[in-house]
Amino acid sequence: MKTDLELALECTVNVFHQYAMRYPMDDYLSRAEFSKLLKDTAEPFLRNTTPPKTTTDDYIKQLFQKADGNHDGRLKFTEFLTTLSQVAIDAHNRSHAGPGGDHGHGHDHGHHHGHDHGHDHGHRPRN
Repeated sequence: MKTDLELALECTVNVFHQYAMRYPMDDYLSRAEFSKLLKDTAEPFLRNTTPPKTTTDDYIKQLFQKADGNHDGRLKFTEFLTTLSQVAIDAHNRSHAGPGGDHGHGHDHGHHHGHDHGHDHGHRPRN
């Protein structure tokens, strides 16, 4: 039996391919395909992560421009994943905003935690 995370990752790949293999048929998302993918599959999520005083279309445009690292007007899968991670981080941070929104954590989950999780990530001290 597959785990929830395994299913979510598999779904991410499948959704990317479903929208990337449209017009033209390639393994990239144009801005129109990217916009359609988000609006079709993640509209409630977008509604909750779009910054105040920003339209959903403007938010999608900003996400696309940030993710399009080589500025070729299309997103390869790795660029798409970068965007998904940013949207997930925004959603997570917003879930902790406001009264009672910290779920008892008492800390924020920004990019700079300021504390160690005890993982050495393979780094060894030099001799």
